[in-house]
Amino acid sequence: MSLSYNILTKVFKWKIVGHFPDIQKSVTIFAPHTSYLDALYGMLFGMAEKVNMKYLIKKTFFWFPLNLILRALNAIPVQGVKGHNAIFEAVDLLQKEDVHVLISPEGAMAARPKWNKGFLLMARKANVPIVVGYLDFKKKELGVKGIIEDISDDKKVMRQINEYYKDVTAKHPDQFVLDTRDCFDK
Repeated sequence: MSLSYNILTKVFKWKIVGHFPDIQKSVTIFAPHTSYLDALYGMLFGMAEKVNMKYLIKKTFFWFPLNLILRALNAIPVQGVKGHNAIFEAVDLLQKEDVHVLISPEGAMAARPKWNKGFLLMARKANVPIVVGYLDFKKKELGVKGIIEDISDDKKVMRQINEYYKDVTAKHPDQFVLDTRDCFDK
């Protein structure tokens, strides 16, 4: 077993459930994201599963010397700049490499009843599936809930994602809510 696997399972005492699928590239969402530790667990999971994963992280975190560590962990600084934002960067990367781009679907660590659908746009523009990763603090488990291949219908995709995450407990449960927009109701 790898060092990252041992850190997750032996040091942090987490259980890995559902291995990463054997596909070449994807947009991988990982939720809930209510603490900075969530990103560390997601990175360790990617390394434990030996997946070529790049992590989209806000550019504001790339200050010296943290930027050296983040880059070593395959993190990519992103910033919402009109005409050249994270969506374009991720699509460009997915078209050039066999890689899995990991992103938090909520768009923030606070409770957001309207999730940022940038991950869906990335997957659609790059013509790749969405892998639904998760971490559950109550059960102390993380892994993959499933793959969403058909990403043509926003409502259907968000319903599937809500279904995957409905019983998952965040580190800070009051800061995690599913996308509750009326347009996604059943």
